[in-house]
Amino acid sequence: MTGLGGQPVFIMSEDAQRQTGEDAQENNISACKTVAKAVRTTLGPKGMDKMMVDSIGDIVVTNDGVTILEEMDLEHPAAKMMVEVAQTQEEEVGDGTTTAVVLAGELLKQAEDLLDQEIHPTVITNGFRLAKDRATNVLDDLAEEVTINDQETLEKVAMTAMTGKSAEAARDYLAEIAVDAVRSVAEEDGNEYVVDRDMVKVEKSQGASAEDTELVKGVILDKEKVHSGMPSKVENAKIAVLDSPIEVRETETDAEINISDPSQMKNFVEQEEAQLKEMVNAIEESGANVVFCQKGIDDIAQHYLAKRGIFAIRRVSSSDVDKLAKATGANIVTSVDDIDSSDLGEAGAVGQRRIGGDAMTFVQDCPEAKSVSILIRGGTEHVVDEIERAMEDALGSVSSALRNGQIVGGGGATEVELARELRNHADSVGGREQLAINAFADALEVIPRTLSENAGFDPIDTLVELRNQHEDGDHWAGIDVTSGKSEALFEQGVVEPRQTKTQAVQSASEAAEMVLRIDDVIAASGFDSDGGDAGGPPAGGGMPGGMGGMGGMM
Repeated sequence: MTGLGGQPVFIMSEDAQRQTGEDAQENNISACKTVAKAVRTTLGPKGMDKMMVDSIGDIVVTNDGVTILEEMDLEHPAAKMMVEVAQTQEEEVGDGTTTAVVLAGELLKQAEDLLDQEIHPTVITNGFRLAKDRATNVLDDLAEEVTINDQETLEKVAMTAMTGKSAEAARDYLAEIAVDAVRSVAEEDGNEYVVDRDMVKVEKSQGASAEDTELVKGVILDKEKVHSGMPSKVENAKIAVLDSPIEVRETETDAEINISDPSQMKNFVEQEEAQLKEMVNAIEESGANVVFCQKGIDDIAQHYLAKRGIFAIRRVSSSDVDKLAKATGANIVTSVDDIDSSDLGEAGAVGQRRIGGDAMTFVQDCPEAKSVSILIRGGTEHVVDEIERAMEDALGSVSSALRNGQIVGGGGATEVELARELRNHADSVGGREQLAINAFADALEVIPRTLSENAGFDPIDTLVELRNQHEDGDHWAGIDVTSGKSEALFEQGVVEPRQTKTQAVQSASEAAEMVLRIDDVIAASGFDSDGGDAGGPPAGGGMPGGMGGMGGMM
C-alpha cells in the first residue's frame, strides 16, 4: 500500500502470506475438491476401503467417510471445512458422511464453471440457497412414513447403512440387533420418538465371528469383581448403584492424631473396621446382592461383601453409572448410610464372563431396560473396528428414521428425483440464479454417477437411463450396483432416513456457499504445516501450510 509521498505503508508482518480474488477462490475450491475426491471411491456398496497409517504406525482400514477425514492430517483451512461437513452429518444423523462431502465437492466444481463464465459468487450462493430450500421441500413431499412398529422397514434402513462395509456378510443379523437396540431405548414424546444414542453402549472384543455379536438388554462393563471370594454370577439381582466410596471417610479439616500406646492403635484400626462393617451392613439390609460403585471400595469392605455373597465392582465410569441406572431402574445413591430397598434396581442376572481373554461383567435381562449394550465380535482387531463403525451407522440411521418418522429411496433415486425437480423449478426463477440452480441439480447427480463408477459401470449410460425412468414417473428408480440397471430399489429394501438426505444437502450447500464467499485469505506469520516459522514464501507461490500446492494436506 502506498502512502503520502509514495512511501509504502505496511499493515501486516513481512512474513504474512495473502491471496486475493480469483487466486484465493481457486485455491480453496481446489482444496475442497481434493478432499471430496479422496473419499469418493468409498461411496456405495461397491466402494473401496482406505488404509490410514498414522505417525506412530497405527493402522485404520475403513470406508467410513468421517473416519477417513478425521484420520487425514489436513492443514489447508478450506479442507478443514469439509471435515466439519462430515462431522456435522455424523453428529446429526450418524450416516451419510461420504455423501455430504462428495456433494459439497461437486457443488464447488459446478460453481467453478460458473465463476469462469464471469457470474458473481453472490449470485451463485443465492442460487444455491434457493435450490437448497426447494430440495428440502421436495424431500418432505417425497418421503414415506415409518413407525416404531415397522420392524421390517427399520431393518432395511439398518441394512442399507451397513452395505459396503466389512459387516455386510452378517448384515441381516446385525441389522436386527441394531433395530432391537434402538427400539428398546426409544421413548415416546408426544407424536414422535426421542432416541438417546448414548444409551446404546457398544463394546467390542476380537475373536469369534461377526455372527457372534450379541445384544444385551442391560449393560456390559469391561470390569471384573473386586474380590475372588465373591460369586461369579447372581440370579435375580438386586442392584445398588453408588457414587460414593465404600471407604473410611476422610476428615474435612486437617487433623493430627498422636498415638502413644499400641492399644490406641488397635482401637483406631478397630474403629475403622467398624465403620466399614456398618456400611456393608447397610447395603445388606437394603436387600442388595450386587453393588456397582463409581468410586473405591476398601480392601476390608471387599472382604465383608464377599463373606455376605455380594457381587461388587468399583471404579465404574460416570457414563456407565447412568446407563446402569437407566437399565435396571436403580436410583444413584450418594450416601451408603441412606440406601433403601426402593433405591435398588433389578436384573435377571449379573455375571462375569471371559470374552476374548478379558473378564467382562454382564448385567442382563433387565425387565424394562432403557439402556442396552451390544458386544461386537470379529476375527481381527481391524475387522472388529470396522464392524463397530458399521453398527454405529446402522444405529444412527434407525434412530434418525424413528425420530423423523420418514424414509426415502437409496441407490441415487432421491438425488435424481431432486435434480429433476430443481431443473423444473429453475425455469420459474428469473435472472442468473437459475444457472446456479441448474448447477445444483447437476451436482446432485454426482451420487448416482459415483455409485455407477464404483460398481464398474458406465456412468453416462446409467444416468441417462435413470433420468428417463424418473421422467416417466418412477421417482424411486435407483441404480442396482449388481446389474447396473435402473430398478425400483425402494421396493427391494434400499431405503434411507429422510434426514440423511436433508442434512447432506443442507451441510454441503452451506459449506459451498461459505467457501465461495471467501475472496481473501490471510495467513499470519509463522503459519506452517510443520508448526514452525514460515521462513519465506512456499513453493509455487502459494500460502504456507500446504495452501499453495496442497503439500501439507496429508
